[in-house]
Amino acid sequence: MAGGPAEELEHRVQDLFRQGYQHVVVDLRSVPRADSAGIRALVRGHTTAQRLHRRFTIVTPNARVSELLRLSLLDRVLEIKDSLAEAKTNELKWDRVLTVVGVIVVGVALVGVGMLWPGLGLQPGGAGELLGAPQPPGTLSHPFFELAKLMAAAVIGMLVTVVHRQTRTERMPNATMDQAQVLLCVSGALMMIIIGNSLARAFGIAGAASIIRFRTPVEDPRDITILFILMGLGMAAGLGAFAVAGLGTLFLCAMLPALNLFSEDRPRSMMVEIVADGRELPMAHIHQVFAVNGIVFEPREVTQGDAATVRYLATLGPGDSIEDLSAQLMGDGKIGIKHVSWHPPKRS
Repeated sequence: MAGGPAEELEHRVQDLFRQGYQHVVVDLRSVPRADSAGIRALVRGHTTAQRLHRRFTIVTPNARVSELLRLSLLDRVLEIKDSLAEAKTNELKWDRVLTVVGVIVVGVALVGVGMLWPGLGLQPGGAGELLGAPQPPGTLSHPFFELAKLMAAAVIGMLVTVVHRQTRTERMPNATMDQAQVLLCVSGALMMIIIGNSLARAFGIAGAASIIRFRTPVEDPRDITILFILMGLGMAAGLGAFAVAGLGTLFLCAMLPALNLFSEDRPRSMMVEIVADGRELPMAHIHQVFAVNGIVFEPREVTQGDAATVRYLATLGPGDSIEDLSAQLMGDGKIGIKHVSWHPPKRS
């Protein structure tokens, strides 16, 4: 219930995830009832576990608590077990298994095709061909073969993106970045198909690409590196070098989890802007939310007007959720805060 137990549970669960625990079990067998604050503690534990790719389990809620979860439609969302022994049983993560199987099947298939037909889609690189000479007879240039190259590049991009997303635990998934990775891999294949052996086409595409400007900042250097590697894998698929593309896919998908084992989750800095309903800011409430969640903050700017605004530089832990912090700052809508927004600090 609110007023102590629910808040204590919420803080305890979040603290366990910050300490690195992979599975948190909440035993509700001796809990007679719960209210909205208790449900919020359970929901926040579930969302944190999902974001960090960990596990959060509830054990044996009584009839009253179960009815509250059912009315809130949370019985279909939360992992609820009938006994502590069942909750401690390790469940097989089928999404990870299917990803590994998909990577192996696609990688081995591409390597097999490349080894069986080593010259498939490849053309000898003479100077006359670079100037646009006719292609040698027997070179595969059927439209459906070019389509197969694009499909191979798309599958490679999707598999690498899925592996990258499963090993990226320190921040929320970015659907835009995921789609960009797949599309960039396909674009690499398409460029190599269009260029062929034409030097003029290569210069033409290079000139057209120079017009494009990407305005979206990339926060993690790993993202831009993977974009660059995916471009190379797409080019290999576009050239018909399926063995190279397959081996590169297998190697990259194996390297991402391996690198993640040697990396430590680091705190991240974010600028948070809090806008009040009126001219007064509930500073005590804001500082209490930061203190309760262990957020290190530094005031940067306070603006007075029809709606008072304050900006902080906040240091968040790997397990801190921006959505949860925003919900706590907003409260139940009666705190006096109208809007909360987060963005990375500007780089000097």
